[in-house]
Amino acid sequence: MASIRHFPATHPLPDWRNFGVILRVLLGVNLLVALAVLLEARDLASWSLGFVAAASFVEPLLLLALGALAGIRDLLWRLPLRQGQALVLLLVGGLAVVLLAYGRGLGMMVEAGTGGAALLLALGVTALVLHYFSLRARALTPAQGEARLAALNARIRPHFLFNSLNAVLSLIRSRPREAETALESLADLFRAAMRDPSEQICLADEIELARQYLALERLRLGERLQVTWQIAAVPLQMPIPPLMLQPLLENAVRHGIEPLPEGGVVAITIERRGAELHIEISNPTAGRAEVTTGHQIALSNIRERLALYYDLEARLESQEDAQHYRTHIVLPCR
Repeated sequence: MASIRHFPATHPLPDWRNFGVILRVLLGVNLLVALAVLLEARDLASWSLGFVAAASFVEPLLLLALGALAGIRDLLWRLPLRQGQALVLLLVGGLAVVLLAYGRGLGMMVEAGTGGAALLLALGVTALVLHYFSLRARALTPAQGEARLAALNARIRPHFLFNSLNAVLSLIRSRPREAETALESLADLFRAAMRDPSEQICLADEIELARQYLALERLRLGERLQVTWQIAAVPLQMPIPPLMLQPLLENAVRHGIEPLPEGGVVAITIERRGAELHIEISNPTAGRAEVTTGHQIALSNIRERLALYYDLEARLESQEDAQHYRTHIVLPCR
């Protein structure tokens, strides 16, 4: 099973197919070009004209380079670091030469020395980008990432384990057979909580863990807790971070079902839309403003874990209306 040790953020060469990497490169390179033009500009008008002129060369080069690097990403990762970085510089330099020759053919580059300066600028910016991602990879070493994930998971464990223990204790005398079944489910929850937080699990196992948790809560809440599942044709063997559903379901039960005397319905929808996996959890609110506050700790926790696993390719959104609180997770299908 995949783990954080294999994630793109820990590789010294960036994942050129990752949305977060692409966004950082686009913003960073354009910012550097804007600053370079600003140093030579006399006023704001000359700066804007100079930036537009520079962008006519930089943007095509940037887009072509990102597309080519995305295509050879796996090859770059198989090479030693220095060779991979040299190949990136060679590729960008080659594309810059081609674009300069094309620009001269159209009469766009007429000043002497313009081509050489543009080529040196392209190579210099590329070297800075490679150095930035190398430093970022060192900051996100697997050991530090795993320690951070372990700390985040530790925040989750006490809540649902203590709640589950209370549910089992309430059954020991009155319904011993159900208590035995509940203890077996609780053992599975313990195993999931003790799992290496850097390791991913398949979606099917995460769904089963969520079902076991809800079954334990239903023993405690009875008919007050109703659950509906809508699972479309999704890749059940797809690896995802562990304990993604359980803390959100715990919040849905704790802040959405328990305060209501009549209870309510927790609805879980899982579906695939193109290259994305969408998970939505809904619970009743009955117009209570404190529900939003109660959800924030779990939401912040999961957002941070998603950032460690997926960078900017995953997101977590929440929405509240007069009757329902909805949490929406989007994961890339890998």
